Amino acid sequence: MRSSTDKNALGVCPYKTGQQGFTLIETIVGIVVLSIVFSIFTNLLYPLSNQSAKQVHQIRAAEYGQSMINEILGKAFDENSDMSGGLMRCGEGSTSCTATASLGFETGESRATFDDVDDYHNLTVIESSLAEGLDDTYRGFELNVTVINDSNYDGVSDGSDNNFTAKLITVTVTTPQDFDFAFAVYRVNF
Repeated sequence: MRSSTDKNALGVCPYKTGQQGFTLIETIVGIVVLSIVFSIFTNLLYPLSNQSAKQVHQIRAAEYGQSMINEILGKAFDENSDMSGGLMRCGEGSTSCTATASLGFETGESRATFDDVDDYHNLTVIESSLAEGLDDTYRGFELNVTVINDSNYDGVSDGSDNNFTAKLITVTVTTPQDFDFAFAVYRVNF
């Protein structure tokens, strides 16, 4: 027969009887502590995820703006210039450059048939139409292009002189978070 000292040697407490567990008060305190901890983590982590998205959007805006600038710079300087470059330039001889008031695409032209820099003036692209499959990459982005005659490189559109030597191309990309990124480049008449 075993004595009570034998029960203690086995690790059994002779004084506790019944079921063991948490009391209602302990459970409520635990829930309150967990909710406080979760709210602190949420307030600390949410701004970090927002910053992370901002950086991804900045990179995509730079890619999108650069691809548009590359597309525009691949076109002729002016409608009245030689499309292959070099032989006939607007502003020389009897040909004049497109007037500031007439910048923009000609009637019946679409982006697929743009052949000179000023055709892109006032172009707005809400989602990418550069190629198949890019729409998801730039979904929510907006791209705006302005082209001005700026022969003196001051960032202000020149007057009515039709012998322009440079055009300022500004591409503004707006991210889904409403941040604007502007990219500007000059296209020179040569």
